[in-house]
Amino acid sequence: MTAAATRDSSRLGSETTTDESALHTVRRGLALTPDALRGLWITILLAVIATAGKVVVPIAVQAILDRGIIAPERPDVAFVAGAAGLAAFVLLATAVCNIVMNRRLFRLAETSLATLRKRAFRHIHDLSLLTQGTEQRGALVSRVTSDVDTVSQFMSFGGIMLVVMSMQLVLATAVMVFYSWPLAVVVWICYLPILLIMGTLQRRIRVRFQQVRAEVGRMLGAVSEALVGSATVRAYGIESRTRRTQTDRVRDVRNAQFSVLKPQSVSFFLSETADGLATAVVVVMGILLGTRTLGISLPGADLTAGGVIAFVFLVSLFSQPVRMGIEMLMQAQNAVAGWRRVLGVLDTPADVADPGGALDPRTGIRSAPVPGARALPDGLLDIEIRDLRYSYPTGPEVLHGISVDLPARSRIAIVGETGSGKTTFAKLLTRMMDPAGGEVLIGGIPLHLIPYSSLRSRVIMVPQEGFLFDTSVAGNLVYGKPDATTADMRRALDELGLGTWADELPEGLDTPVGQRGESLSAGERQLVALARAYLADPDVIVLDEATSAVDPAADVRLQQAIDGLARGRTTITIAHRLSTAERADRIMVLDHGDLVEHGTHDELVELDGGIYAGLHRSWVAHRASR
Repeated sequence: MTAAATRDSSRLGSETTTDESALHTVRRGLALTPDALRGLWITILLAVIATAGKVVVPIAVQAILDRGIIAPERPDVAFVAGAAGLAAFVLLATAVCNIVMNRRLFRLAETSLATLRKRAFRHIHDLSLLTQGTEQRGALVSRVTSDVDTVSQFMSFGGIMLVVMSMQLVLATAVMVFYSWPLAVVVWICYLPILLIMGTLQRRIRVRFQQVRAEVGRMLGAVSEALVGSATVRAYGIESRTRRTQTDRVRDVRNAQFSVLKPQSVSFFLSETADGLATAVVVVMGILLGTRTLGISLPGADLTAGGVIAFVFLVSLFSQPVRMGIEMLMQAQNAVAGWRRVLGVLDTPADVADPGGALDPRTGIRSAPVPGARALPDGLLDIEIRDLRYSYPTGPEVLHGISVDLPARSRIAIVGETGSGKTTFAKLLTRMMDPAGGEVLIGGIPLHLIPYSSLRSRVIMVPQEGFLFDTSVAGNLVYGKPDATTADMRRALDELGLGTWADELPEGLDTPVGQRGESLSAGERQLVALARAYLADPDVIVLDEATSAVDPAADVRLQQAIDGLARGRTTITIAHRLSTAERADRIMVLDHGDLVEHGTHDELVELDGGIYAGLHRSWVAHRASR
């Protein structure tokens, strides 16, 4: 991938979908979760039955009053009981339909959104380390947790309720027109202003909910950062400063939520005003029209006493979808904001794509392999580096045309000052990132054409951090070889000279390592990471040496393990200690992104004015002075 492409795709943004309409966002979101629409016609049928059943109350009230109480000389108890019983049966059937409908909605929503979460999570792992680093880890996690939760809440209830309320609105209007079309017109006139204003209010609410989701992500990012860095926070005594930062983030979320409150309050105020006005107008106008006090005679204007009471119930049936519709639209805007943030992840191109066929996060379909893609050949793997260049987004070039050949089974040490490009070079070599120019060939195959299934099994990077997962020592070792047995793990540790160390652990291989391996020392974490890499049995190992911050006893174990790991393999080590460089077959010296020296230890220490020679003399003098 070119540098320009890297710069364009390196920001994991939520802005990629902010300009599209809410309807378009919902359509895209539903396209990503097709399970949500499975059997939709059954759900809609249940919703129609549940909605139709609600009009039985006003119809039963009108019939009971007019035909069962007012019309006969004495109340017709049998008719009243029959009408009430029939209404109760219909309402019971309606309740059953509601229960079944809601259960279907919940199951379908959660099943489909689990698929969305998995796609988003998988796609995040397909992004380069550089792209992932553009957003705080906690904020990134919020995109596949809390943002998807807002979608879940809407899809499991709000979405179908909008459909149900729309049908109820139409049905209530139809029944009102049947009783008295003039009063139906009056009711619509009372509600028309709020329906006209809602469009503007919803646009404001959508923008503000987008800000809410962004602030929630920032808050979770700050909390995650403080928890991960708790040891540093305590070491420097900056608890109060950290708490202030978290308090600021919580306040920002609160203020963002408050910003939604104003248009929400206006919506609910208009709704309640319309409800009261419509009810009052219906009662007054119904009585006046029914008694012909106004002297108006229109078809459908006459109402019986039962009709007036039924109409009041119909107004309530009409107002309910308006009120709930407003609430569901609020929930919809929150869901749209969440959808957009998830889509922002999925729309970010996988800038380090698997040539063996990448999984499209938007369709769930694996693409065809890149033309020319092929697995690494069996046997020894030479590495050829041709004019390798790299620049970070919006920054200058940090690697300037490096060309070098690394023979198979050689031990290469990379030496240089901080910022010389050593770690960047290692990440490019293992395709954690793609170069801006030039290429890397392993076994004669361009790195960008090697499928991950082949590359990751034969080329492994052991980072300086020695990250461990929150499980046991054995649980971490099997990440190197999923089918490894306990005997395999014991054999690997013994071959690295770590068998005695493992036996001294409190519970042996079953010893829990804690979150990020914090139950072990820095040196012990690195020992587990080295054993994990050894168990994977790669052909090429890129090692960011991590011996500078451990005690002498751990250093001896680490050096012994590194020697065992390197035996018979191509090993490229970022050497923080020149003792490592002394044992290497070849040494690469980087200086400000340039390969300035390359040769054996003996060759480089003899160079007059050479960088490595100067570093080595200083290191020898420092050791002698101690």
